[in-house]
Amino acid sequence: MKNQSVASNIDWITIFLYIALVVLGWLNIYSASLPIQETSIFDVSQIYGKQFVFIIISIVVIFVILALDAKFYERFSSVIYVLSLLFIAGLFVFGSTVKGQTNWYSFGGFSIQPSEFAKAGTALALAKYMSDVQVNLKLVNHQIQALLIIGVPIILIAPHDPGSALIYIMFVLVLYREGLPSWYLLTGFAAIVLFVAALIFEPWFIIAVVFVLILLQLLKTRKAHRNPILSLIIFAAMSVFVYSVDYVFDNIFQQHHRDRFNILLGKKVDMKGIGYNTNQSEIAVGSGGWFGKGFLEGTQTKGDFVPEQHTDYIFTTVGEEWGFAGSLVVIILFATLILRILYLAERQKTKFSRVYGYCVAAVLFVHFFVNISMVLGIFPTIGVPLPFFSYGGSGLLAFTILLFIFVKLDANKVNEW
Repeated sequence: MKNQSVASNIDWITIFLYIALVVLGWLNIYSASLPIQETSIFDVSQIYGKQFVFIIISIVVIFVILALDAKFYERFSSVIYVLSLLFIAGLFVFGSTVKGQTNWYSFGGFSIQPSEFAKAGTALALAKYMSDVQVNLKLVNHQIQALLIIGVPIILIAPHDPGSALIYIMFVLVLYREGLPSWYLLTGFAAIVLFVAALIFEPWFIIAVVFVLILLQLLKTRKAHRNPILSLIIFAAMSVFVYSVDYVFDNIFQQHHRDRFNILLGKKVDMKGIGYNTNQSEIAVGSGGWFGKGFLEGTQTKGDFVPEQHTDYIFTTVGEEWGFAGSLVVIILFATLILRILYLAERQKTKFSRVYGYCVAAVLFVHFFVNISMVLGIFPTIGVPLPFFSYGGSGLLAFTILLFIFVKLDANKVNEW
């Protein structure tokens, strides 16, 4: 009776959105990888054939996730988190290097990217910690513990894949929803702005602007609330940060990362080298016009002008063959799914389910936003796939697991009274 009530309370809107995105994603992978010679759509020697197998496996995984008791995910969240960290750490010893990045375990013809699956593990661990009735994010020690849950996978992943590590930072937004002081977000936003500004302007100019802004804030603030010592500390910290940007950029960033930032900021033009992918993706998307060239009719796609088009640049196929209208439909589907998850998260009866739901929405949003921004040339290329669209078994399975654990938790809320 309990299982029946859970099954009947599954959110079918979320299921529909998932199916729509997976199907549309496969169609675009099919178009982007279709060989000249005619072949079966089930040909597993082709990329689209392999992705079809991954879809079937994902369906099986969905049934397993929904069959397990919802309490399983909360009870074993810490175990899942630790195992995911161990799998990431194992890359330092057993990982396979592909295109300069050691992100994969390879077994014969199969590869697994543990950082993708660790997102669900981190979300579960964070939700478990935040659901403790004693946790109060106004307390510094609780802030540190919550940030450590997010920070450990970042530290392990960053040496192999800085792009994936970036995704984990978005979990901080979930903590903000649960009471983390807003100055954390303001500090992060300020750091990003200062970093980019330091790559464009001279340090002395930025520091002068910061000094003027802080001075104006002090003059505007009422006398009783002025704190010149704190303002001086903030100014000193910002100054040190600004002067450290050049060192970090030149000595810690890898050359291809520096090239991508320089191209994005207009400081370096290399349309045949590091900037080739972005330039070709912009051409492909722009050539689609309002309604696209038609399914399987994309000349940029068929001519293989866009490298890695079936993975990180899959949205270029949407733009070229389906045009602005088709691209808008895909964007609306993603936005609707993310908003639906946020809506369901707010309806949860337990804090564990709510926090986990927000984690799912945060991960999907940053993947969606960064990937499309990369394709349109307004964000550096950092290898972030488009959920349910980009080719890859690890990505599809990981996003499916991440989403359907929440679907299960949401379906079970009727039993959480």
